[in-house]
Amino acid sequence: MASQLRTRPDVRLIDPDGSEAAQVVVMVVDVVDEDVLQVLRQVQRTSTARGVLVTTQTDEQQLVSVAECGFVGVVRRCEATPERLVQVIGAVARGEGYVPADLLGSLLEQVGRLQGEVLGPRGINFNGLSAREIEVLRLVAEGLDTAGIALKLAYSERTIKNVLHAVMIRLNLRNRSHAVAYAMRQGLI
Repeated sequence: MASQLRTRPDVRLIDPDGSEAAQVVVMVVDVVDEDVLQVLRQVQRTSTARGVLVTTQTDEQQLVSVAECGFVGVVRRCEATPERLVQVIGAVARGEGYVPADLLGSLLEQVGRLQGEVLGPRGINFNGLSAREIEVLRLVAEGLDTAGIALKLAYSERTIKNVLHAVMIRLNLRNRSHAVAYAMRQGLI
C-alpha cells in the first residue's frame, strides 16, 4: 500500500516515528476485531489525525465501532486502487467521510432506529441536547433573559439556570454567548 501511494504526488507519506504529525492515518486490516479496535482507539487517543481503514470485510456493527474510533473513511480492500485511496484520503483530510454505499444505507437505518427507539423517547437528539435545552438556547439567542425565558416556557428561573448550566458544563462552553454560538454552528437554532 505504501509503495503504491509513495508515487502519488497528491499524497505525502511521513515517518511514523518522525516529529511531523500526520493529517490522515491509513490502516490496512483483514478483519475488524477487538484487537484492531484497540489499535484504532489508541490512534484516536494519541493523535489528532483522521483515519482511513482499508479492510477485507466489515459489517454494519463493525462500521459503527470504527466510526466511534474516529476512522471516517472505510474502503474495502478489493476496491482499494491507488486512485480510490488518494480520493478517500483527500476527502478525509478535508473533513469529509467515505463509506461504501451499501454500508452507508445500513448505517443510516441504524442511526434512524437509534434516534427513534432509544434517544427520542428519552428526549435526546444526536447533538446531545434535549428539545427543552434547544428551546432555552433559542430563546437566549432571541435576547430573552432568565426571567423572560422562564415566563415564556412556564418554568422557574432556577430551572432555566440549571438547564443552561448543564448544557455549558456538558459541552464545555464558557457562557451563554458561547452556548448560543455552539447551537448556531450546529444548526440547532
